Amino acid sequence: MSKLLITGTSGLIGKALAENTKEENEVVCLSRQETTVEGVTAIQGDFTDPKVLRKLDKFDADVVVHLAAVTGGCSEEDGLRVNVGGTHGLLRYWIDRGCTKFVLASSIAAVGFQSIKFRPLRLPMPDDHPCLDRDGYGLSKYLMEEVTKYLWRQNEGVDFIDIRLASIAPDENPPTPRKVGPVGPWALGSIAIMYLSDAVRCFRMAAEAPHRSGVRIMNAVGAQACVADTVPELLRGWWGTDVDGMDLSHYERAGHERDPVYDISRIEREIGFVPLRSMLGE
Repeated sequence: MSKLLITGTSGLIGKALAENTKEENEVVCLSRQETTVEGVTAIQGDFTDPKVLRKLDKFDADVVVHLAAVTGGCSEEDGLRVNVGGTHGLLRYWIDRGCTKFVLASSIAAVGFQSIKFRPLRLPMPDDHPCLDRDGYGLSKYLMEEVTKYLWRQNEGVDFIDIRLASIAPDENPPTPRKVGPVGPWALGSIAIMYLSDAVRCFRMAAEAPHRSGVRIMNAVGAQACVADTVPELLRGWWGTDVDGMDLSHYERAGHERDPVYDISRIEREIGFVPLRSMLGE
């Protein structure tokens, strides 16, 4: 049995993860809103507040799974204050208390696809695709990853796993595959989707993976792009002649026309995670 601290347990993923792990682990939940999961220790409060962190002094944690955040659409100020500064304080608190394993929810938006001006430097996008953000949210998630690198340089025995997580769909509410049409904000987020059950399994597998010192940034999206047309057709419809400078050869091979726009080979290789539910109903 492990001792888990999970933040953000009033949210969709956090609540489901707490439910999924509570039978085999001692689970402490920290969330700004009420946690409605039975069989766990629930503390209500804002993780960015040092006084709230003091409420955790009587608990230990083998693994911290950090899901709490302000999400897309937040102001630049809130993104930097909560996702960067608040996360730094949370991680510092637990490192000082001796915890050596952390799993964090970063975001596929760390690359900056929120803007219609965004163009990926490579497809499928690698786990370390740089941040080209223009609105603040993606930057806050990228800088959160940089905080883990900074803290690891100070504490080389710590294991940080930063999961660049897909947009999440409830299992009972399948998303509609995208067809060719005009590009809009968050366009790539609308085709890089994963079901909640897969997201929960992903975070659990990361939390249970053998300890390995370092910082690992790993994409986690569905096994197929959520598209009705092929990925090249969709991108050409969105970006016109800008696509001419991109290498789309991966998607032009038979059987790969609807592969994800993010490379998910590392997370399979390193923790064994493969999405089980198809976005395309296959």
